[in-house]
Formats: sequence, C-alpha cells, structure tokens
Amino acid sequence: MKSNNIFKKFISFSLATLSVIFISNCKGESNQKTELIGLNNFETAKITQTQSLRNLAESAGMRMGTSVLINPLREDGTYREVLGREFNNLTPENAMKFGQLSTARGNYNFADADEIVAFAQNHNMQIHGHTLVWHRNLPDWFKNGQWSRQEAMKILREHIFTVVRRYRGKVTSWDVVNEAISDQGTLRDSIWLQTIGPEYIEMAFRWAHAADPKARLFYNDYNAEQLGKKSHAVYKLVQQLRQKDVPIHGVGFQMHTSIKKPPSSKAVSANIERLEKLGLEVKITEMDVKIHEDDKPRSEKLAAQAKIYQNIANVCLKAPNCNSLTTWGVADHWSWVPKFFNRTDAPLLFDEFYQPKPAYTALSETFYQNK
Repeated sequence: MKSNNIFKKFISFSLATLSVIFISNCKGESNQKTELIGLNNFETAKITQTQSLRNLAESAGMRMGTSVLINPLREDGTYREVLGREFNNLTPENAMKFGQLSTARGNYNFADADEIVAFAQNHNMQIHGHTLVWHRNLPDWFKNGQWSRQEAMKILREHIFTVVRRYRGKVTSWDVVNEAISDQGTLRDSIWLQTIGPEYIEMAFRWAHAADPKARLFYNDYNAEQLGKKSHAVYKLVQQLRQKDVPIHGVGFQMHTSIKKPPSSKAVSANIERLEKLGLEVKITEMDVKIHEDDKPRSEKLAAQAKIYQNIANVCLKAPNCNSLTTWGVADHWSWVPKFFNRTDAPLLFDEFYQPKPAYTALSETFYQNK
C-alpha cells in the first residue's frame, strides 16, 4: 500500500473512531501526558470511541479478550464498564483454578466463577476456562495428602468432570493443561507427574472432552511462543497427542513479554505455522508487556510497548489458525506483574485511571486496517 493511502486510511480511522475530550484534573493531581501512535502529545484526555476495541477486532475476524478478577468486578464500576465495552472474550484469572474452587475433597464453591460467567453472558462474551490442570494453585487437602496413582487419577477425573460439566455450553474453550513443560524442555516435575505419570496429560484432555464434547481444548504455556528448546518440547508433546487421537484443538501462547526482550514476529509466525500443519489452533492467551526493565523515557517505553502489541496482533491476523488475543488483565493497577516482580510496571492496554494507552490505540488501528 502506498504511503499516501496509509495516511488517508489512518485519518479516516481517527475521525471515525476517536473523539478526544480534554479534561482538567479537578482533584489537584499533576497532569499526565498521553501519547498516541501517529498523533502528537495531548494533555490528559478521556477518549471515547464510537467503535470499541472488541468491535474493531470482530470486524477484522479476531476476538479481543482479557482476564478478569472477581474483586474489581464486584466493587469497581469503571472496571466493569471497560470490561464489558472493550472485550468480547473473557478468561477468569483465578476463579476456576482447583485451589480456588475446592476447600475440601468433594466440596466446591462456584460463587466467584458463576458470577464471572454470568457477567460474560450478559455482555455477549465468550468464556475461555482457565485452568483444569496446573502444578500451582492446588487445594491444601490435595497438596498435603499422600495419594496412590489410582487415587490421584480419581481426584483429577472428578475435578475435571465437576467443573467442565457445570459450565458445559457456557465455556466455549478450556486451558486443559497449563505449564506442563519445564524451562529446560522436559516434563515439569509436578505432583501430577509424580503421582500419575506422564499419562495425566492425555487423561485430562480425554476427560475434558467427555465432559463437554463441544468445548475447544487447549494446552497453555509461557515462553513457548518463539522457536527454541521449550517450544520444541511443547510441539513434540502436542504432536504426540494428535498422533494418539487425543482431543486437543489448540495451543495457548501466554505471551508474557517485555520491551527489553521483545518477541520475534518471524519466530512466532513460524511456530504458529507448524502448529497449523498439525491441525491446531493458536490463541494468545495471557499477553502483557513489561516496560520498567528499560531506562528509556516513559513515552518511548509506551511506544515500544505499543509496537509489540501491534506486531503480535499482525502475526495473528496473518495466520489462519490464530483468531484470538487476550491480555492478562484490564488495567495496569490490576496486573499480576508489579506484585510478582515487586516493582511498579504498566504492562496492559489501560492505565490505572482506565485511560487507553498507546498500545490500545495501536491495536485499534491494526484491527481497523485489517477490516
């Protein structure tokens, strides 16, 4: 496309989708600056789009998702407003994990998960369930017990059937097994591997499929989106599952990344392509982009962050087997990153005031140009 056509298209996008309303800071706090891709600096502004990010994504054949936490969903009206307006795919961040659901064997509390599912249904969102089998966030009664192989298999089977059957017809896809491959490219030495053996992965997918034959089933992992030791191990794992006719439909790339070590678009594309040849979908399931490992000015860091989001969206848009991008959180102050790394950061599309950042604008522009 010629440069003048690109300019005209971007101007059309700006006029059609953005209304910029300048607002003063009535609380006496210092003014912030917001930098938008392709635009000059503006004073702090509230940006009201006639087309939401979810609508722009849909027009490009994509689903735009985010993870959701129960506390802000219940207590923060702005959180609910942004969540319902901007996203059409929702992943419960913690509410469907084994440790959150079951405080005693056979006892389940679905209150938080049910509330999230109800919100998604009321806002015409698809739900991606997270996660059925993980080595972390397990109930104390299970972690602290001594289990035979048969007992561990029974516990895992009962858990999968209990959860998946409850949300059959409501949850459209599941992270069935999460992070089963270590950073060294071997099977992770988890309680599931120790008690059941490597067969637990195949069992989990078969049980999930039996509980809801219509749900799409995914293997999900971090640091496996590019080509390398870990992604090769993930590829080998899912290849073997496919050869055994295990009902697996795709792979989730978590895509927790940073501006200091941005992912290679070429490598991610190559990985998606080889998974397509296995007949597997790819979802970007947990994307965030850390910025505070870098010493550049904040404006430059936000621009670099925006470019990474844009690049990954373009990779997905070009791949016939990738049609979903999910950020791991709605706004920066609800991100897991600052707490986990014990430092401030701003890895998401909205800041702590729910103002859209350059990354939001970059994704909007990308989806608009691929309508």
